Amino acid sequence: MSEFSKSLSVSSSGLQAQAARLRHLSENISNADTPGYRRKTISFETAFGAGDSVSRVETGRVNLDTTDLERIYDPAHPLSDDTGHYDGSNVDLLIELADAREAQRSYEANLKMFEQARKMSGSLMELLRR
Repeated sequence: MSEFSKSLSVSSSGLQAQAARLRHLSENISNADTPGYRRKTISFETAFGAGDSVSRVETGRVNLDTTDLERIYDPAHPLSDDTGHYDGSNVDLLIELADAREAQRSYEANLKMFEQARKMSGSLMELLRR
């Protein structure tokens, strides 16, 4: 495998991992007001391709955040108990937005790396044609 294709492989795996992370972050944000919803987190793992020493990023398991759900007082809510409380979600929008910004920046960095490797490969091909 050439060095250019290795770098393209590494950056594309980073793009896929950050896209999965953004997908779960958007689910968390959209379900912030859903009663009983637990925040989803995703882990990243290092993976090696068959026969090469290039490490790639892969997404691991999706985990549910085990922090306590917010207790909301609303006696008129259909899910409220005898005390008038029900379980909200454990999604903090500030954390989700900060994580989304970080994932977006990581995605952009991987995209720039991919574009740079592609440009370098194209320049090399142009030199070889002369």
